[in-house]
Amino acid sequence: MAIEFGLLIIGAYLLGSVPSAYLAAKWSRGIDIRQYGSGNIGASNVLRTTSKWLAIPVTIFDIGKGILAVWVAQLIGLGTMEQVVVGLAAIVGHNWSVFLRFQGGRGIFTSLGVILILSPVIGLIMIVIAYSLALFRKLSLGVLIALGSLPILSWFLSQPFGIEDKLTITLGYLAILLIALFRRLTAPRTSVTASVSTGRLLVNRLLFDRDIIDREAWIHRTPLQAGPAEQTPGQEEKQGKDPQIR
Repeated sequence: MAIEFGLLIIGAYLLGSVPSAYLAAKWSRGIDIRQYGSGNIGASNVLRTTSKWLAIPVTIFDIGKGILAVWVAQLIGLGTMEQVVVGLAAIVGHNWSVFLRFQGGRGIFTSLGVILILSPVIGLIMIVIAYSLALFRKLSLGVLIALGSLPILSWFLSQPFGIEDKLTITLGYLAILLIALFRRLTAPRTSVTASVSTGRLLVNRLLFDRDIIDREAWIHRTPLQAGPAEQTPGQEEKQGKDPQIR
């Protein structure tokens, strides 16, 4: 079983590494999504830079990566600890993809997939918390609150496992929270943040998942050398209305 476990960790990492957001933007618009919008390799940036019709399958695929990895672990009879480790491997793969030189997204949807299959009720509560704040355009803060509540929710609402399994899942959810925070806070600086102090930068990333306060300026960024052919549809019209950070 140890061999199967090791192979499944590798497989989960490689599955998580498949950069669906990057591929969707590249194949549909010929752009590198890392240079547009928020710069994040995730479904939300696909929505901003391409269309919802691409963001929907990207979202489903990213959630499915987490679900599939843990489901296979369950299918072959691995224990709770092994299932959690396999799920974490898929998240790490999404965040540090071997196919993008260890760049990646935030892993939120892949994390959600892992949580949904381990603790469906907690996964649904996370969705409610995050998207209730999205109504006020505070989705990033909602995600932070949802992730921060994971260990507490896990301890009280996890399925009726034994105490050891409950502790294992709670620690696994704590690891998911720490991975998400690390990914938010350690992104490299961009040209638009040269004048932002380190303290302000960390607060912006922690609460808003962006480097500057101005949300519109952040999500409407385009590459430094972008010409008309490289711009996403609709950006030409925006240039006459909104200042673009280049």
